[in-house]
Amino acid sequence: MTEIYRNLRVRFEDDLCFVQIYRPDTNNAIDEHLVIEIIDVLDQCETAVKILVLEGLPEAFCLGADFKQLQFGDTPTPQDPGPLYDLWYRLATGPYVTIAHVRGRVNAGGVGFVAACDVVLSDDKASFSLSELLFGLMPACVFPFLVRRIGFARAHYLTLMTQPVTAQRALEWGLVDACEEDSANLLRKHLLRLRRLSKDAVARYKRYAVALDDKLMTSRMPAIAANVEVFGNSDNLKNIERFVDTGRFPWEAA
Repeated sequence: MTEIYRNLRVRFEDDLCFVQIYRPDTNNAIDEHLVIEIIDVLDQCETAVKILVLEGLPEAFCLGADFKQLQFGDTPTPQDPGPLYDLWYRLATGPYVTIAHVRGRVNAGGVGFVAACDVVLSDDKASFSLSELLFGLMPACVFPFLVRRIGFARAHYLTLMTQPVTAQRALEWGLVDACEEDSANLLRKHLLRLRRLSKDAVARYKRYAVALDDKLMTSRMPAIAANVEVFGNSDNLKNIERFVDTGRFPWEAA
């Protein structure tokens, strides 16, 4: 079965689902339509799919929010971050194994997609960053998923420094589970092993794992509130608008 989406390339192969984020004109930035489409795919995966593979483009896995679609002006209305948080929650807790196959750059909300997945595979040229504080923002919704993956101290450091880390460093920190030059072959080897698992066994195990740790759910409301606060701040939006118009960061001269 093959589905056609505006922002995705999706194919189903028996009990596998391959989802490629495909917004090349935006470096695979996240907008509300992308979120809606991935949620639709997850709905289809509930009963039949055992493994979901999430991929991006060779040079950019996903670079976070689509700044060009933000609302600017005197009374901005922040977009609701709830659906994106809930999407990541479903990747983390749904009745299937989720694999992030990462190539190229990953930034901001792209890190959220990666951190939410059960297994993260990357090529050796991938990089990972959180740039939000450069604009007065914060990775509020990403942070609970990232802490779950790599711990508070490293998530805190990545947030404050705003600089990319290499795939090797991400592997050392636990953000990436395995890394090779030929990531497609790495994915193939993992799929050969994971396909031996039954759908029922995967679903039962993930229900158990979620029951042991409810931090993702208890973090939902403060994460969403913090996201709404920073994206509703007029100074932050001016910084973003300037960057969209000129490519200059807030500290750079006009």
